[in-house]
Amino acid sequence: MPKILIADDEPDIIELIKRSALREGYEVTAVSDGTQAIDACMKEDFDAIVLDVMMPDTDGFTACKKIRASKDIPVLMLSARGTEYDKLFGFEVGVDDYVTKPFSPKELMARLKVIISRHRHTAPKQQDGVLRISGIELDTLGHMVRVDGVKTELTAKEYALLLTLARNKGIVLTRDQILNEVWGYDYFGDDRTVDWQIKLLRTKLGNRRDCIKTIRGVGYKLEET
Repeated sequence: MPKILIADDEPDIIELIKRSALREGYEVTAVSDGTQAIDACMKEDFDAIVLDVMMPDTDGFTACKKIRASKDIPVLMLSARGTEYDKLFGFEVGVDDYVTKPFSPKELMARLKVIISRHRHTAPKQQDGVLRISGIELDTLGHMVRVDGVKTELTAKEYALLLTLARNKGIVLTRDQILNEVWGYDYFGDDRTVDWQIKLLRTKLGNRRDCIKTIRGVGYKLEET
């Protein structure tokens, strides 16, 4: 039975998610702030965490960053704000998916199921907050990328794009999926934006550019070479 942790300071939200999760067969632990979430994760393992951004004592972003520093647990972030900056910052500190309040419990459960399944089958090696794929290292805490040991400067979008591909290693992501993850669900730009950003990212990766594979007519994936 998958175990999930819910951290939210609103009792009604906790109860709503908890009821839905129990119906899906999850074992549920609930806490009301970020500090309690960190403590819970240090004491036991979970298959996923649902974290609210705005909580007393320790906010969701800070909690996520501290948890991911020592535990490789997928995180679904909840927020009343849906700005691109919030989403991008969330991905930078290790968030796997982002749901804006108010939300559909069915959609939240569907997204939770996806990140748990994805993590079980495709999670790359991560130690001390560092994702390693071939010669590419992403320091998710220090917001730093090294290629074959050499620090590589990426823009915020390039970093978010590489992080999204890395967290989905071996999985083909469509252009729409990448737009949603990196630019936000309310982005209405041309999907050729993804192609251009991939081209720039490959240039920055140098000899490791071939880790990003083009799947003609579908999208892109990152894999070991």
